[in-house]
Amino acid sequence: MTAAPPPYYYSTYGAPPPPPAPGRVSTSRVELMHIGIAYVVLTFDLWLILNGSTFLGSASGITFTLSWPIIALAASAALTGFLAHELAHKIAAQRRHAWAEFRMFPMGLVFSIFTAFIGFLFAAPGATVVGGMRDLKAWGQTSIAGPLTNLGFGLAFFVSAYGLAAYYGYFGFAFTALALLAFFNGWFAAFNMIPLGPLDGRKVLAWNAVAWTLTMVASAALAVLAYVRGNFRHPLFL
Repeated sequence: MTAAPPPYYYSTYGAPPPPPAPGRVSTSRVELMHIGIAYVVLTFDLWLILNGSTFLGSASGITFTLSWPIIALAASAALTGFLAHELAHKIAAQRRHAWAEFRMFPMGLVFSIFTAFIGFLFAAPGATVVGGMRDLKAWGQTSIAGPLTNLGFGLAFFVSAYGLAAYYGYFGFAFTALALLAFFNGWFAAFNMIPLGPLDGRKVLAWNAVAWTLTMVASAALAVLAYVRGNFRHPLFL
């Protein structure tokens, strides 16, 4: 999601630098550190849940069993669902002559670890903060870039899952993993399209109601289909 600051944003790290040149994507050490920490934490959260290493997911309480397929799946979900989403916001904003960098929410990350240990994920890892953008269309297009990126990844995973199932069936780990990645991306896109608070949906709806409706419906439909068809009780997830 993208934060909705005043027309010119000033962070605790000082005033943002001048907007980058047209078409140029730039970053900073601060941004790389923030997004790296958020990515590692979310990967850890997802690994706990997918591996059943939680109070709700394990009858014997929290366990720490290293399963490399689950770790790879968690890392892929965080990469496509979170990291690619935020980078899409950043690139879209900087190409519109705005300053844009990701900033993590430390308390949101701490809370995500707490909920993951319980057995579900409620995460507010941070946001791509944008400054120097006053145009409503530019705000809307920048905001929709994240959910559209999730939707693209989700559809690719969903189609791949069914292509794989045609040869190997619907109950292998590969099909389950691809269906889960499709679900995660669809759910993350739909959640961010809710038109409330700092979520992307509020700015997209203010810009273009048709674009908001199509993206919201497609994202929600993908999440539902992937969840219904996905065999999320595969033994490797128990």
